[in-house]
Amino acid sequence: MTSHAPETERMRDAAHLHHSSRDMAPSARAGGRRRKLALGSLVLFSTTALLASGCSSSSASGAAPSTPGAGSSDGASARPSATPSPPPTPSPTPSLDAAVKEITDAQWSRMVAAGLWRKGCPDIRGQLRRVEMNYVGFDGKVHRGVLVVNADVTVSVVRIFTQLFEGGFPVRRMEPMEAYGGDLNASLRADNTSAFNCRRADQINAPFKESPHANGRAIDINPLENPWKDLRTKSWSPSSKYAARTEGKGKILKGGLVWRAFTGEGWVWQDIKVPDYMHFDTGYPSKPFKSPSAIPSGSTAEESTPAG
Repeated sequence: MTSHAPETERMRDAAHLHHSSRDMAPSARAGGRRRKLALGSLVLFSTTALLASGCSSSSASGAAPSTPGAGSSDGASARPSATPSPPPTPSPTPSLDAAVKEITDAQWSRMVAAGLWRKGCPDIRGQLRRVEMNYVGFDGKVHRGVLVVNADVTVSVVRIFTQLFEGGFPVRRMEPMEAYGGDLNASLRADNTSAFNCRRADQINAPFKESPHANGRAIDINPLENPWKDLRTKSWSPSSKYAARTEGKGKILKGGLVWRAFTGEGWVWQDIKVPDYMHFDTGYPSKPFKSPSAIPSGSTAEESTPAG
């Protein structure tokens, strides 16, 4: 609706409304200020509470969830324990891990082809065993090797080489003689540890039937570090480089680890009239062997061979 009041009256009423606070009593004005202050405090309190609530909610949402109850299957939401998990258990110390096996037809064929057995050699195929075992190399690492020996020495061989392995005695290599075509000199030059070999006529140092090597009861270890004196040539074989019996890597010394391991089982070191530092055998002429710590009567070498 449009007002029809005279202009002067409208102006006077407007001025009165605009300056109404000056017409109020001091007590009224003070009361108004108190109400405004109280209202402002209320608004400030409400805002602060709201902000506090928001911060609290935000913090809670960022915290790790509580640990589920014992019956909970939600493993992904479980809070990690304050105590760290123990480290994984280290791998067991490597062992000799020996395995005694019969000679297969395939291996026997290779042995015959290499001349390791021929007419006139002891008829002992059924007595030979393949001993697979670990050894510590000159590089400090564990390698797998093979010795072909007589069945009656397998238990003793495993015990001996367990001592060498655990004592950290290094072996250059350990391969059956067919890997060298049956050539003894090639095996010696390669610093190869070997056992059975019915040697060729130009390489033998004992008659076939009586020879410990031809019967699988002799072992040559690290030939380069432990040479023998060949009287036919009056020289060290395979080399004179390590002929002196001084301390050295891979050397065999009287009273040392290798000497103690073999002689403790009844083996003989250098069973010959000339220096033969690489060589151990169970006696000459070769015959069935029973070590001082042999297996009980009625047992077999395979059944009693320790795993490592």
